[in-house]
Amino acid sequence: MPAEKSIQFPLTLSAVVARCWQKAAVPHAWKLTREQFQLALERSVAHRFPGSLPDERIIAGYLESLHLADLALASACSAGDAAAWDYFVERYRPELYRSARAILAKSGGDSQARELADSLYADLYGLRESSDGSRRSLFHYFHGRSKLSTWLHAILAQRYVDEIRRTQKMQSLDDPEDDAGAPSDLPETKTAPPDPERNAYLAMMQACVTTALAGLAPRDRLRLAYYYVDDLTLAQIGKLLGEHEATVSRKLERTRSDLRHCVEAALREEKKLSDAQLQLCFDYARQQWPFDLTRALQAPE
Repeated sequence: MPAEKSIQFPLTLSAVVARCWQKAAVPHAWKLTREQFQLALERSVAHRFPGSLPDERIIAGYLESLHLADLALASACSAGDAAAWDYFVERYRPELYRSARAILAKSGGDSQARELADSLYADLYGLRESSDGSRRSLFHYFHGRSKLSTWLHAILAQRYVDEIRRTQKMQSLDDPEDDAGAPSDLPETKTAPPDPERNAYLAMMQACVTTALAGLAPRDRLRLAYYYVDDLTLAQIGKLLGEHEATVSRKLERTRSDLRHCVEAALREEKKLSDAQLQLCFDYARQQWPFDLTRALQAPE
């Protein structure tokens, strides 16, 4: 992704920034500072006016037209503020599910809608590292020009379209057809033999995943079991563990991220795998891998 243009407001816009900060009405429980909020305003202006900046009166009018409370929430979540994240999940999770159900109205049920909506959380919370190793939340790219709910719906819709395109591409590779819909007359080719190292890679992956799961705190392991084995909702897990569902969501995402890092580190350092071999391990694991998650999540004896 190209580097973002960076700007800094002149002092003459301080009064406008102050009005925007006041209008955003940031709750005291959030740790978002006025300086962080101003950085979000500056990113929004730089994104809206990628060339030379217009007159300050135009910038002021643009700033006051933004959905400032939504921008403040996105900025606080992007900064990793736990209280803001809890508020976001409580406030927007139902909207995410409604949007996902609307997107999948003709092609999926509640479970697919839930999966589509939940697929956003790791990116929104910023668990995936960028190429330079830094944490970058998807909220960083919300600029306040639309309502946050509208932006989230657009993100979900694009994810759904991307998945359809990916699936269709894979299907076309697996089952090529000519214009009439019949299989093309392709020259016969020999099927590539299976990788003789596949079972060895999967065995290493299984050992590392099992060790990583066993090393989790009992409560984290129980939370994973409730979600992936028992298929409970976040609300149901929260009632069982005495946690808010937003806290359940955040801790699940953090546990998944920690597990991934732990497994990768073990494969690199203990198994001495190269980057290419590491990728093969994950590719094989995503295919038909007879891994018993229920057994692995049982409390270690």
